[in-house]
Parts: sequence; C-alpha cells; structure tokens
Amino acid sequence: MTTSAAARIEDLPHPQAQRRVLIVLVAAQVLSGAGLAAGVTVGALLAQDMLGSTGLAGLPSALGTAGSALAAVAVGRISQVRGRRPGLAAGYLTGAVGSAGVIAAAVAGNIVLLLLALFVYGAGTATNLQARYAGADLAAPAHRARAMSTVLVATTLGGVVGPNLTALTGDLAQTLRIPYLAGPFLLAGTAYAMAALVLAVWLRPDPLLLARTLEDERTAAADTRPGDAGPLQPATERRRSGVLVGALIMVLTQLVMVAIMTMTPVHMHDHGHGTAAAGLVIAIHIGAMYLPSPLTGWLVDRYGRLPIAAAAGLTLLAAGIVAAGAPDDSIAPFAVALALLGLGWNFGLVTGTAIITDAIPLATRAKTQGLVDVSIAIAGATGGMASGLVVTAAGFPLLALGGGILALAILPTVAAAARRR
Repeated sequence: MTTSAAARIEDLPHPQAQRRVLIVLVAAQVLSGAGLAAGVTVGALLAQDMLGSTGLAGLPSALGTAGSALAAVAVGRISQVRGRRPGLAAGYLTGAVGSAGVIAAAVAGNIVLLLLALFVYGAGTATNLQARYAGADLAAPAHRARAMSTVLVATTLGGVVGPNLTALTGDLAQTLRIPYLAGPFLLAGTAYAMAALVLAVWLRPDPLLLARTLEDERTAAADTRPGDAGPLQPATERRRSGVLVGALIMVLTQLVMVAIMTMTPVHMHDHGHGTAAAGLVIAIHIGAMYLPSPLTGWLVDRYGRLPIAAAAGLTLLAAGIVAAGAPDDSIAPFAVALALLGLGWNFGLVTGTAIITDAIPLATRAKTQGLVDVSIAIAGATGGMASGLVVTAAGFPLLALGGGILALAILPTVAAAARRR
C-alpha cells in the first residue's frame, strides 16, 4: 500500500486528469489572453484622451495592476479553500465586469468611473497569471516548469489576436455609439466572461484538490519514524529563502516590463504612429511574453532555475538599450525592443514561479502563491504609475534605459541564492 500511494504522488500528473486540466486551462488562457491584450493596447491612450495629460497616461496600468493585487489575494484565498476552479472563474468574471465598467465610463465621459473600472478590470490580469499555478499542481517536480509553460503559451494566441483587432473593435464601438478607444474593451469583457464559463464548467477534477488528496494518501501511507522530524527548521528556512528569491525575480521583471510596455504606445502615438502600429508592436510584445514558454520551461527543467533567471536580467537590459536608441519614426526597433522585453519577462516569470512552487507545500500553496502575486502586482502598479511621470520629466529613452539597468539587480539575487545552495 505504501508503494502504491507513493507512486501516485511521485508519478503525478495522473495522465488523464492532468491532460484534461491542461486542455481546459489552455482554452481559458486563449480567451483571457485576448481580454488582457485588448486593454493593454488602448488603456493608456484612453486615459490620455479623457484626462488630457501624458503624465497620467500610466495611471490605467497602475490602477489595473493595483486591482490585480487585490484580486491575487482573493483568487488565492478562494483557491486555497475551494480549489482552483471557483477561484479562477471568479477572477475572470470580475475582469469582465471591469471591462463593462470601462465602456460605461467612456460613454458617460466619467473619469471617476473609468478609474474604478480599470481597478476592477485588473482582476483579469491577476487571474491570467494565477492560472499558471494550476498547471503545476499535478506536475512532478522535474516537469513543473514545462507544465506551467504550457498554460502560459496558450495566452499567446489571444494575446496576439487581441491587439490586432483594435481597429475592428473600435469601428464596431463607433457603430454602437461608443467611443473608439473603448472598443477593445468590448472584446475584453466577452473574452473574460467566456474564460470564466470554460473553467466553471470543465475544470474537473480540480487540480489543487486532487493534488492534496494524493498527497494526503502518501502521507498517511508513509512509515514515519521519530527521526524524520529532525531537519524541520532547515527545511523551513529553505522554503522562506525560495519564496523570497522567486518573488524578487518576478517583482523586478514585472516592474521593468510594465513601465516600458505602458509608455511605448504613448511614445509612438506622440511621434505620429497610429493605433494599428502600436497594436502591432504590443502584439509582438505579448507574443514574446508567452510564445517562448515551452522552450523556457524545458530550459528551466534541464539547466536549473537560477541560470535562466540570470538570463532574464540580461535580456531586459538589452530591451531597454534597444528601446532607448530606437528612432522615433521607425516601428521595427520598437518591435524588437518589446520582443526582448517580453522574452526577459518570460524568463523571469517561469523561473520565479518554479522556484516558489518548489518551495511551498500543498497545504499552503494557493494562499502563498496569491500573496506572492500581490507583490508582483504592486511592482507592476509602481512601474505603470512611475512610467508616465518619468517620461514627462526626462523622456522615454531614459525610462527605457533606466528600466534595463534596474533589471540587472536580478544578477546579485541569483548569485546569493546560488551561494546558499
């Protein structure tokens, strides 16, 4: 009996259960990717139009990421108590409500409602990120990064298609007597609502609840000896260290990515590029954020977490340098810069998530993951809010270069973690 139960937990994922979980998560992520990308493309432009200030153009990103901080806690706690299915479905449904609020605010010309709706809209972003943890719940340790990457890469399709529908949804909005820049939020609301429906109906078995059941069976069947409790304190210290390192890697990558990404469409718009051009660049960026995930997951599982984390810092530095030196009248350099920005973020997110998942036991996994994502959301809010102020005071090139240099702080974090190991 001991051998059977231990084999079940060691051989996770259970083939059929994990396959079904990943299929459902992939379908939901394709939809949510469209909702996420649509808002990113025009959020700053809509705020700039309604507020009449470039300095406050980073406010939508700041509010959205602040809202995602609160949503990360809520989704994490719901998932901890009731499982991933109700937690993720509730998060996406909240994002859909926020999208509807943005449209209503644009129609009414109500700034206060716009800001409140953008805050609620951030729940979709938080949920999109939390879904990666669900992909890892049933994964064996040697395959966790690849399982998470499968969920992340699914966001690519929606993330690339969403921004390129900006003009179409804008035209549809005008037909419905809705302001042009609010059009993409029609797509966002519909996509988030459909993602919530897919998860609520088909995410069965719940991956977190099944993983706990299998873990409980293993624990009950194990022949526990008195001496086994001896290394408890060192194990606890290693967990804390792993959570800190993983969180710091993801916080730095999120802050730098959001700051540069937020102001790139505004900078391009101010230098004569149209909404379609900005949408293309953001689509390339989001593709680079998620499309390399399978390769990143394989690299992380094959070569370890820390080397790929170091690569994240160097890639983000390269993105900042390219963006800072990009000619204002050319689209290609901005596309290259944001592709590098997305790739660096991908490296940081996959490695940080794997480090944290390795460190946290199933009993507290969802709650702790939600709290970690709060710090990521706060970093994004800080980057989004500061980005507009920095561009107004010193220009876009300084923002891009400064962000790249800041990302290098990942390297000493990785070096310190390697020494401790």
